[in-house]
Amino acid sequence: MTSTNETITTTTITGKKSEKQKMLDGEFYNALDPVLLKERQRAKEICFLFNKTSPLQTKLRQKIMHQLLGKEVCVESPFHVDYGSHLEVDDNFYANHGCTILDCNKIKIGKNCLLAPHVCISAATHPIDPTLRADGKEYTAPITIGDNVWIGANATICPGVTLGDNVVVGAGAVVTKDFPNNVVIGGVPAKILRKISEK
Repeated sequence: MTSTNETITTTTITGKKSEKQKMLDGEFYNALDPVLLKERQRAKEICFLFNKTSPLQTKLRQKIMHQLLGKEVCVESPFHVDYGSHLEVDDNFYANHGCTILDCNKIKIGKNCLLAPHVCISAATHPIDPTLRADGKEYTAPITIGDNVWIGANATICPGVTLGDNVVVGAGAVVTKDFPNNVVIGGVPAKILRKISEK
């Protein structure tokens, strides 16, 4: 659900949906819309600035990340995000080197979550129909990741996925569906490898 301010900026006076609102609603939209291009460009410029700073420039890096995500988080370079404004991360978030998050829809990540190197979390997708793809049609689906989730190196979280609390995602996994709390998952496509007990 969008805020009143966001609704005003994403819906035209005629009541017709803007491309941004279509994107957030998971409908076919035009990613080359000028408003969306401008917002992505802003995020790319901030990421570029962040990625060229020294790891010793801690305060500057935190300031840049706050500008991108609205809070201070621990992220290693390089880091890439589509918009930043649709990504919500809770406390104690950590992303290792080379993570990419395509937040063209809402991506919510809970507290104490760890992303290993080169994790990709993508809310973006394209139609299977080649005619629609050639037409430039794109659509999105939101992603929700619970608390205390650890995502292994080179894993991919696909559009529309929800992961429960305490999930561990094995390295190289491709997660195409939802998984409940307290499981270790892995493989292509990912499946449950074991349940996590209190032990």
